[in-house]
Amino acid sequence: MLGSTHGTLTTDSRRARVIACGEQPSPVVHGRPADVDDLDVSGRPLYADVPDLDRFFRPESVAVVGASDAEGRPNTGITRQLIAWAERVGARLHPVHPTRRSVFGIPCSPSLADLPEQVDLAVLLVGDPLPVIGELAEAKVKFAVAFASGFAETGAEGAAAQAHLAAAVRRSGLRLLGPNTNLNAFEKFRDDLDGPAIALITQSGHQGRPVFAMQELGVRLSHWAPTGNEADLETADFISYFSEQPEIGAIACYVEGLKDGRSFLLAADRAARRGVPVVAVKVGRTETGARTAASHTGKLTGADTVVDAAMRQYGVIRVDGLDELQDTAALLARARAPRAEGVVVYSISGGTGAHFADLATAAGLPLPGLSAARQAELHQWIPEYLSVTNPVDNGGHPVGDWRGRKIIDAILADPEVGILICPITGPFPPMSDKLAQDLVDAAEQTDKLVCVVWGSPVGTEAAYRETLLGSSKVATFRTFANCITAVRAYLDHHRFVAAYRSPFDEAPRTPSPSFRKTQALMRPGQQLSEHAAKQLLRAYGIRVPREQLVTSAAAAVRAASLVGYPVVMKASGAQIAHKTELGLVKIGLTSASQVRDAYRELTDIARYEGISLDGVLVCQMVERGVEMVVGVTHDQLFGPTVTVGLGGVLVEVLRDAAVRVPPFGEDQARGMLGELRGRTLLEGVRGGPPVDVDALVEVVMRVQRMALELGDDIAELDINPLMVLPRGQGAVALDALVVCR
Repeated sequence: MLGSTHGTLTTDSRRARVIACGEQPSPVVHGRPADVDDLDVSGRPLYADVPDLDRFFRPESVAVVGASDAEGRPNTGITRQLIAWAERVGARLHPVHPTRRSVFGIPCSPSLADLPEQVDLAVLLVGDPLPVIGELAEAKVKFAVAFASGFAETGAEGAAAQAHLAAAVRRSGLRLLGPNTNLNAFEKFRDDLDGPAIALITQSGHQGRPVFAMQELGVRLSHWAPTGNEADLETADFISYFSEQPEIGAIACYVEGLKDGRSFLLAADRAARRGVPVVAVKVGRTETGARTAASHTGKLTGADTVVDAAMRQYGVIRVDGLDELQDTAALLARARAPRAEGVVVYSISGGTGAHFADLATAAGLPLPGLSAARQAELHQWIPEYLSVTNPVDNGGHPVGDWRGRKIIDAILADPEVGILICPITGPFPPMSDKLAQDLVDAAEQTDKLVCVVWGSPVGTEAAYRETLLGSSKVATFRTFANCITAVRAYLDHHRFVAAYRSPFDEAPRTPSPSFRKTQALMRPGQQLSEHAAKQLLRAYGIRVPREQLVTSAAAAVRAASLVGYPVVMKASGAQIAHKTELGLVKIGLTSASQVRDAYRELTDIARYEGISLDGVLVCQMVERGVEMVVGVTHDQLFGPTVTVGLGGVLVEVLRDAAVRVPPFGEDQARGMLGELRGRTLLEGVRGGPPVDVDALVEVVMRVQRMALELGDDIAELDINPLMVLPRGQGAVALDALVVCR
């Protein structure tokens, strides 16, 4: 299974062992064992394998193991629901029970081996599914569902039991949903709704109920995948599958924990390539949420900043609430790509329009002012004293007659307008009824997006229930916030898809010459000295200061004359993490006597502190620039990650940093800089010159290459500070810390 392959390979020989010798489960790409071109430089798959789940959702034959028709037993209700579902999807259902001749009048087989035909799907109504897996394999069953709980969600003992179950499933060749799942995959979906559908993936069945209920508001749903503990089939598998289904317009996810970060990114990449929006609630933003999620599903929630960054990299739209999940997924599923990005707010109240416009502008929605010619046209029907710049205030009365539709059509005719939003804060019949109908009629005649916010808390009004919800063209919301969130996601998604280039297509397949040069520098389980760490950087083309490592005061003086005064002197040793705090850095030295004294002082401090040195570095002093930090750390879910932020002491004080998961392109590296709160420092402040951003981006890309090639050898890499010099002068790594794994 794709999700079971982790990034633990860094050399060509280890890559070969993955494919040839089965050191760990071999990756599968496009239904075949992966070859070298399908793997990145660390041996991880570059493309998602799409499981064929057609026979899961639409089986021809189903076995219910543990079927019952005895009143009062839990299995009886489940069996009854599965019989009804099998009839709806046209599947033949076979009860399996060792002591029953029939269940609900259907002949019952005593075991899987006695089934009258090979079945596509087996539903396991047993307390322990593990003993059944071998029988399923012998019967050549394609898919199974395990409802049983008591696995990883319960702690270490349950996690061990789940690991045994997962291993048995891998050996069997079948695909398993669960354990700790439910009947949501077998719900009754409305078949009278048209248009693109939402596919739903949840790890908690109850959390999917609000999205499922949207069918009653006219929003079509096609599939529900309740993944449970994900011993085998996981969220990523269903994203990959759903992104290939032509009827699916958006994928809505409730995610408690990701089973495998790499699999998730590959699935998100597939959806991005296909232009299918993925909207997700991902719990675990707080420590409390993370603990709760782990106790429920028994999976890692991951460092939330990394999860958030990874989702943004691949266009996954993260929302906070189930109401946002509903509204955003519905809009993205049903709305076509925007003709223009301009948003116009149109209302019957100046206060309503101003309020909504404030919130929309703060959220980053573009609200262009209408042209003088368009305003003059609108003033044919709207009194002159009312503002029609944007927002457009009609004053109320024009809504009640023929003028209302004229106003809407004129706004939509503007070439800069792609979205019209009309907030109706409460019912005011007959005016609000006529306005709702005009908006629906106009939406039928335009290829632009028309949104309505129906603010009434009642929700039983005919204008809402019948007129607005009866339209598949109008996007209807109940709150300002949800409308703004959904529209922003709609614009962001289509921008993202239009510019998307998969980073996996350009990810390196083979190690660089730099990788081979650095192997002699690695010290497993140890921290490298600054001198060795800088040798590592230099091998990857990252500029470091002119410097020499010396072991005597006389050599230090000679080195200073070669490096050029003023110089910096630092103690260099594998045990030193924070040299400044220990007094092991001397800066601004301008004479031979100062260099001799500094050498003696540094070595005396190291001796007193019991620190072993490999020497003292005599370094070029680089002063003018902006201090940044660029580094690599390991995330439990995603593996090596690259971070860039303000450096020096600011990295600990402000914690102003951005993160990406390799591989990523130069555009993402520049995007990281745009996320920094202190990014204006790069542009030059208080008369200072702008810095060499191109050089900074190049360093980030070279560090990414190190993360891809050395990620399994390096536990931590920290270039701090990286001095970014004025434009055109480059960037210099003044200090570096490397901890080997």
